[in-house]
Amino acid sequence: MESLRELYKIGHGPSSSHTIGPQRAAGQFLERCPGADSFRVTLYGSLAATGRGHMTDSAILAVLQPVAPVEIVWKPSEFLPFHPNGMKFEGLKDGKTVQEWFIYSVGGGSLANEQTPPLDGSVYPMSRIADIQHWCEEGGRTYWEYVDECEGPGIWDYLRTVWDVMKRSIANGLNNEGVLPGGLGVRRKAATYMVKARGYADAMQSRGKIYAYALAVSEENAAGGEIVTAPTCGSSGVLPSVLYHLSTSRDFLEVRILRALATAGLFGNVVKTNASISGAEVGCQGEVGVACAMAAAAACQLFGGTPAQIEYAAEMALEHHLGLTCDPVCGLVQIPCIERNAIAAARAFDANIFATFSDGRHRVSFDKVVEVMKETGHDIPSLYKETAEGGLAREYSKK
Repeated sequence: MESLRELYKIGHGPSSSHTIGPQRAAGQFLERCPGADSFRVTLYGSLAATGRGHMTDSAILAVLQPVAPVEIVWKPSEFLPFHPNGMKFEGLKDGKTVQEWFIYSVGGGSLANEQTPPLDGSVYPMSRIADIQHWCEEGGRTYWEYVDECEGPGIWDYLRTVWDVMKRSIANGLNNEGVLPGGLGVRRKAATYMVKARGYADAMQSRGKIYAYALAVSEENAAGGEIVTAPTCGSSGVLPSVLYHLSTSRDFLEVRILRALATAGLFGNVVKTNASISGAEVGCQGEVGVACAMAAAAACQLFGGTPAQIEYAAEMALEHHLGLTCDPVCGLVQIPCIERNAIAAARAFDANIFATFSDGRHRVSFDKVVEVMKETGHDIPSLYKETAEGGLAREYSKK
C-alpha cells in the first residue's frame, strides 16, 4: 500500500476524480510536452458524462490555457477499458499531434494507466486488515502504531496539516451562506443546522452538530473550496465531522485525533488498494461507504475500542453501504451527495456504539466486505456510476 499522503490529498472540490485528478494530469502532461502550440484533451466515459458539473474542463484549462489554446472534446458514451474516467492529452504543433498520453483518474485524485499502475510507491508490507489486526493483537499494539512503524515520524506532521485543513473547511462552511453554484438552487444549510442544534439538549444537539459539520465541509467542496480527500472529495465531509465533534465535545487532545486520523486512513487505504474508492468504478459505496467505515474506525479507537472492535465498527459501516449508487443530479456534487455525507457521519457513530457493545467477534470480516464491495460495484450498471444517466439524476432530468 502507498503512503497515507496519497489517500489524504489537500485540494479544491468538487470532485477528486473529476477535478483534482484531471488537474494533476494536465500539469504532468505540460511537463511531458512543453513545446506544443496548442492542446487537445479528450474526456471519456463517466469523466465526460458529468465533467461539466464537476468542473473538469475548468480544472484542465486552469493549467493548460495560460500556456496555449486548449480544445476539450467530450465522449461520454465511449468507455476505455482501463477505467471509466479516461483522458487523452494531445500536444499539437501546426495542427498536428506531436505527443499523446492516455491517463485515468482512478479515485481520490490518483492517476494511473496501463504502463503506470496506481500503486508504484509501496510503504506498507501488509494490505489486509486481518493481517494488520493480527500484528496488533500479537504485540499488544493498535492500528495507528502500524502506521507509525511503516510511515516513520514524518507522517505526523503531514496528518497535522491535514487536520488543520479539515478544521478550516468546517469553519469556512459554517460561516458561508447563500446558494451553491451549478444552477440547482441548493442553499447552504450548515450555518442554520448549527444554530438549530444549539437550541436542543444533549443527544439531539450532538446529532445536529454532526450534521452541521458534515454539511459545512460538503458544501465547501461543492463550492470548489479547499478540502481533504477522505477518501474522496465527494465524501470529504464524513470523517472531519466525526473527528471535529469528538475533539470539541470530548476534549480529546490533538495527538489522539491524529492517531485516529491515521487509523481511519489505514482502513481507507486497504479499500483503495484491494478494491476502489472511485464512484465511477464502484458507485458511492466506494466513496461515502468507505468514508463511513474510516470514521467509524476512528471513533471506535477514540472511545477505547480494541483492534477487533475497531475492525467490527469499520466492517459494519461499509457493509451497510453495499450497493450504494452514484447518481448525482446534473452531475453536480450536491444532490444527493451533501445530505449523504451528513447521514453517513451519523451512521459512523452508530457503528462505533454497536461495536463497542460487542466483544468484537463477528462472522463477516472487513476484508471480505471489501471484496464484496468490489464485486458489487462491477455488477452495478454504468448508468448508476457517476454518469448522471440513471436513478435520481434521470428522474430529476424528466422534470
